[in-house]
Amino acid sequence: MTDQRSTGSRGQILGAVRRSLKRDPADGAAEADRRIAERPQGPAVQRARLGHDALVALFVEKVEAVQGSVARVETAEALPEAVADYLKRHNLPPALRLAPDPALTGLPWQERAPMLSVAAGRAEAEDAVSLTGGFAGIAETGTLMLLSGPEGPTTLNFLPETHLVVLRESDLVGPYEEAWQRLRAEGLSAEGGLPRTVNFITGPSRTGDIEQKIQLGAHGPRRLHVLLVADRPG
Repeated sequence: MTDQRSTGSRGQILGAVRRSLKRDPADGAAEADRRIAERPQGPAVQRARLGHDALVALFVEKVEAVQGSVARVETAEALPEAVADYLKRHNLPPALRLAPDPALTGLPWQERAPMLSVAAGRAEAEDAVSLTGGFAGIAETGTLMLLSGPEGPTTLNFLPETHLVVLRESDLVGPYEEAWQRLRAEGLSAEGGLPRTVNFITGPSRTGDIEQKIQLGAHGPRRLHVLLVADRPG
């Protein structure tokens, strides 16, 4: 009853606003449909509209500027060794919680990194390191665009203290607008449609609330490492 009353009251208020503005409700619906269909673009960010090599360099620069790190990997098959090397260099346990994505679970973990314990699934409290895929890398700010779904549980992005993200060079875009355009194009044509959650991650979690000093790992991972697989745009 309360929900029905609140819905009815909201409709009365919005109706009064429309009448005072002399707007037909049908006109508003038509305008909304038009904007969704046309997807008007904002101002172009020229500094991020670069060729492939310059775009990769800008992305790496921006990730490192926010205390993240990037490793260039020649092929996807070399990812297990790159992961094992990173964990060893940072004195982290040789255990990895992997996103249940066939592109990751299908890698030669046993052959290339036999000492590494790998388990796929959502993150648990005891997991120290996670590995996920990334939908896009935004060179303008060194930001990662991650999508939720059965193959990418969101807990992997925030619960472990160390977050590793696999990204292809062909997944890099310049400004944010290009990432959204790509998501619309791929999501609306996919069987499952658009994802429930889109997360933008720029560097490790941080806060400056304590004596105005930056502290990493305040609300999520204290380390963010991008494994950038070399390829060219398709």
